[in-house]
Amino acid sequence: MAATPHALQAHRNRVPAERRRPFGAFVIAVTVLAAAFTVRDLAGLPDVLAQASLGFWLLTVLAVAGDALPVTLPGRWNTAAIYPSICFTFAIMIDAGLAAAVVVQGLAVAVSSLRLRHALWRAVFNLGQYALAFGVAYVTLRLISGDAAPGLLALVASATAWFAVKYLTTACAIWLRDGGPLLPIIMGPLANEALSTGALLMLGPVIAAQTEVAPQLILVLVLPLLAVRRLSIITAEQRHLANIDTLTGLANRKALIGEVSAAVAGHAQRAVQGDARCRFGLLLLDLDRFKHVNDSLGHEVGDRLLIAVGDRLDRVVREGDLVARLGGDEFAVVAKRLDGADEARELAERIEQALINPVVLDGMPLDVSGSIGIALYPDHGTDFATLLRHADVAMYTAKHNGDGIAVYHPDADHNSPQRLSLLADLRAMLGRSDKGGLRLYYQPQVEIATGGVVGVEALLRWQHPTRGPVSPDELIRVAEPSSVMRLLTAWVIEEAMVQLAKWDAAGLEVRMAVNVSVRDLHTGAIVEQIEDLLRRYGLAPCRLQLEITESALMADPHRVLATLTRLQLLGVGIALDDFGTGYSSLQHLRRLPLSEVKIDRSFVLSMADDPDDLVIVRSIIELAAALGLRVVAEGVEDERAWRLLQSAGCEIAQGWFYARPLPPDELADWLSRTTLPALS
Repeated sequence: MAATPHALQAHRNRVPAERRRPFGAFVIAVTVLAAAFTVRDLAGLPDVLAQASLGFWLLTVLAVAGDALPVTLPGRWNTAAIYPSICFTFAIMIDAGLAAAVVVQGLAVAVSSLRLRHALWRAVFNLGQYALAFGVAYVTLRLISGDAAPGLLALVASATAWFAVKYLTTACAIWLRDGGPLLPIIMGPLANEALSTGALLMLGPVIAAQTEVAPQLILVLVLPLLAVRRLSIITAEQRHLANIDTLTGLANRKALIGEVSAAVAGHAQRAVQGDARCRFGLLLLDLDRFKHVNDSLGHEVGDRLLIAVGDRLDRVVREGDLVARLGGDEFAVVAKRLDGADEARELAERIEQALINPVVLDGMPLDVSGSIGIALYPDHGTDFATLLRHADVAMYTAKHNGDGIAVYHPDADHNSPQRLSLLADLRAMLGRSDKGGLRLYYQPQVEIATGGVVGVEALLRWQHPTRGPVSPDELIRVAEPSSVMRLLTAWVIEEAMVQLAKWDAAGLEVRMAVNVSVRDLHTGAIVEQIEDLLRRYGLAPCRLQLEITESALMADPHRVLATLTRLQLLGVGIALDDFGTGYSSLQHLRRLPLSEVKIDRSFVLSMADDPDDLVIVRSIIELAAALGLRVVAEGVEDERAWRLLQSAGCEIAQGWFYARPLPPDELADWLSRTTLPALS
């Protein structure tokens, strides 16, 4: 009937190797201490049994019979079994003494351990707990009441002592095995079990008194005891259901929060103690294409698939780890005591392997795969909400990149507080007349054969009023996932055209290259904007060239192609930037309305020392020439690269060998005083 935390049940009974020694020593110490309490009284046990009344034997039978049918709950989140022997053995202690109570409780523990298939050490530890609790309770009873009949104060004090010893030893055993602060471990069992255990203990004096008067009436108490037992079962079931996912039987979100909070407390304490393995990981798994299963085969098949996946996850995790289902097709794993990200990634790879074989349902094999994001404590957060959000960011990174597994990195977190603040600042700056430090710099594009400047590339720079310089990569990462990107692109294009018109007035005719993102090409709005600006500033469309990347094309090729076609018909040039780093370059060269390809700087920078990169550069130049496309090489840093590009037939180059990106006034000054080399 009492849902007592019989030592170390459920998923917590798996002891980490490094904690087994002190845990085992504690089990032995409890057993030895219990024996010391009871050994003196055992000498008088034969006399007690010889004079035992009918009531004593009736209580013995009820105690043993009650524990022969303990009620246990399914699943890993069962923290207790229900044992009705407490009230009967406490009554025996009051009437017949300590030794008799311990012996009868020992019989009840033996029977329940056989029924529940407990290990021998666990049965011994449970008996030791009971014997120690009864020993302290008996001493308390005698100290207060002496040889007189115990009064109410003595009985309450004795029951309190029993309760305190029983739960303190349980809490200490859990602490030695799992670590963490001791007080929350103690308060957990007390808060959960105090009412039912206290009710059973206080029934003991009533049963003891009835045994002296009319032992046969003890049987009348069976019905109310059954009612208490049933109430305890309902309470335990509610607590059990509150912590599990009803579909898979795994832990649910509430249990996951509790587990992470406990792990944070425990690992923080271990860090103070100098334990190097003070990290743990939160792994978030999202199944791929699960919606297709639900839509095509129905939710009943989808539910069975989730159950099968949960079972595989539960079998593959390490001892002490926890698997939870958050809802839908999302699962989480709390991986305890990690050395670092590599160990967490190894566990994620084992999970991937566990899902590699199809799940067969009704003879139909269903392929299962998922994307796993990893967040580590304390590297990526020190509370549940932060760790879960960062694991979610990593999971979507893994899904987007197609890698299957990703560890959280701030660069991938588009919604971090710092980035959100930077995005808000960027939006505000675009609304100001002075643009708050946003400027365009221009890098010359030089014809290799003649040394003449044929174009410039507009490059964005931001000197933030308080943060200082913001790198272009960081600026684009912040802006691109949001609607601010379109505002930024609109300003960049207009600013570039304004500068182009000024250079025209000064007699400097160059082609202007401007980078645009995939978001800018999803609608035709950019076409209307460019057409209006060309008309407003009296510029020929061929003076403007938009640079796009292959990643932009792959995001939504149909819509992007429609916009590019309209721009080509308008007369605006299209360049494919970072060429050679994508996955479908040849297809893009064949299908897209391109006028130019730009060889990625990563190949140009190393081609003088890496023959493979030089072969790639030469191949790109030959391919572009065969298709009638202009070639621009980025990242030309020295004369060796310049001469290799010329010998390979490259037409145009840009890089620090010629000039760094310059503001417009400095670029005009540079043009007036610089004589660029021409190849003879």
